[in-house]
Amino acid sequence: MKIEILTLFPQMFENFLNESMIKIAIKQKAITVNVTNIRDFAIDKNKTTDDYPYGGGAGMIMKPEPLYEAIQHVKKKKHIPVIYFTPQGKQLNQEMVNKYSKLKEIILLCGHYKEIDQRIRDLFVTDELSIGDYVLSGGEIPAMVFIDAITRLQEGVLGDIDSAKTDSFQKGMLGCPHYTRPPEFKGLKVPDVLISGNHKKIEEWRKQKALEITKKNRPDLVKDEK
Repeated sequence: MKIEILTLFPQMFENFLNESMIKIAIKQKAITVNVTNIRDFAIDKNKTTDDYPYGGGAGMIMKPEPLYEAIQHVKKKKHIPVIYFTPQGKQLNQEMVNKYSKLKEIILLCGHYKEIDQRIRDLFVTDELSIGDYVLSGGEIPAMVFIDAITRLQEGVLGDIDSAKTDSFQKGMLGCPHYTRPPEFKGLKVPDVLISGNHKKIEEWRKQKALEITKKNRPDLVKDEK
């Protein structure tokens, strides 16, 4: 997968792209990531990328000209999905992540300030996404969340892809509790069923615990459960 990031703050991605799973994925060529500075496409000598909103009001709006040129630069006349991160977008979920992880190429547009000029959304944006019901200062953090979520589903990135397939939300519920060595820690023991060797009972226990946790923390996910 090739990921093109458009941002006013490319430095924010430097550590993110050079640590942990993302670094491994890039090294293994499971993903290719290019970061483009929108400010490089500003048309005036001061590299201005924002201006006051028509109609008045607080906040600044990202100008259309630098955005237009930056998007055209990375699209190269190809039909590539452009994702824009905004509180107005559809809330990202695992089902959507699974779908996006299968794309070959994608452009991530990181807005900043109050908003971007609506005409850029009309001309280019194919998908508008939000990572939650709150407002951030820009699209860089949502872009990192998105990249992390889709990268772990790329072939060869995780040691065992089944690890991703059994994560929370993959089957409509939250995940179950997990334990590792030692068998007892601070007086707390690993549940007997997990060391029983009975795989059928272990699977039943995990499903039951996942259901209990989902009902407690996200009842909306199991509202139809009898």
